[in-house]
Amino acid sequence: MNNTSKTDKLIRWGIIGCGDVTEIKSGPPYYKIEGFSLVAVMRRDVEKAKDYATRHQVKKYYTNADDLINDTEVDAVYIATPPDTHKFYGLKVAAVGKPCCIEKPLAPSYADSLEIFNAFNKTNTPLFVAYYRRTQPRFKQIKKWIDEGAIGEIRHINWHLSKTTSKQDLSKEYNWRTDIKVAPGGYFDDLASHGLDLFTYYLGNIKEAKGISLNQKGLYSAKDAITACWVHKNGVTGSGSWNFGCNLNEDIVKIYGSKGTIQFSIFENVPILLESALKNKSLMIDHPENVQYFHIEAMRDFLLNDAEHPSMGESGLHTSWVMDKILGAI
Repeated sequence: MNNTSKTDKLIRWGIIGCGDVTEIKSGPPYYKIEGFSLVAVMRRDVEKAKDYATRHQVKKYYTNADDLINDTEVDAVYIATPPDTHKFYGLKVAAVGKPCCIEKPLAPSYADSLEIFNAFNKTNTPLFVAYYRRTQPRFKQIKKWIDEGAIGEIRHINWHLSKTTSKQDLSKEYNWRTDIKVAPGGYFDDLASHGLDLFTYYLGNIKEAKGISLNQKGLYSAKDAITACWVHKNGVTGSGSWNFGCNLNEDIVKIYGSKGTIQFSIFENVPILLESALKNKSLMIDHPENVQYFHIEAMRDFLLNDAEHPSMGESGLHTSWVMDKILGAI
């Protein structure tokens, strides 16, 4: 299954943390895409590491990340572990000068994210952050509408995300996504980061952000209810609310312009809606099976063909700053 490039250029990847996210979402593109090959994986549980390697036809598996990072047959590293270990592993990869993709968010705090960014920036080593929606066709179509002025000048963007309380949360079974030491904002860190990063891709960086965050349910240590407002450098205002203990699941983003609106969902596979004085359109563009495919393909184009990539360390760092501003951490 590992791809052999038709060119003489081949970047051999290793994955640290071959868990659920790498099964379909992110792992397969590293061997499906021409120019890339997946040669090693690491997981602390040896049986699970071996099982993953066998099923995905990866020739090497490790239980120690240092062995993978220092493997001379590994040219680049994808860190797919929970956020609290991103800095630990990221600094090790930066020290050996290998290109790296780190899962989002870049780290649990802006301070840690900045340390990771500086380490790669110091040696001019490529750092990618897995905010893959920037490269997905459905979200690129929305950017196209914005850039071509389909709804006129953008005035405001709003996102509401609510979810019902999960059985895991009710059972109080351990979940790193709700552990304040790993994800201070709880599901906000894991989910809201996707949208906030996408909004800066659409509308430019945010110059100020404020928020109110608290724990309403008392089921875990992290926050479960957050509201926020912000303003982009170009003057577009934004607002958002995220609640993980409501009676319904809802995921609605609406962009308001001087001549119309665009409505879509960050996570749900539903049509994107354009309503304006010029035209009304409902467009269905499905999520790809391997949701990170286009993100990883763009990494290949950056590393082998000098193309631009929309989700590098600098943009991932900015999203971490926005998150911390909303949570009141800085």
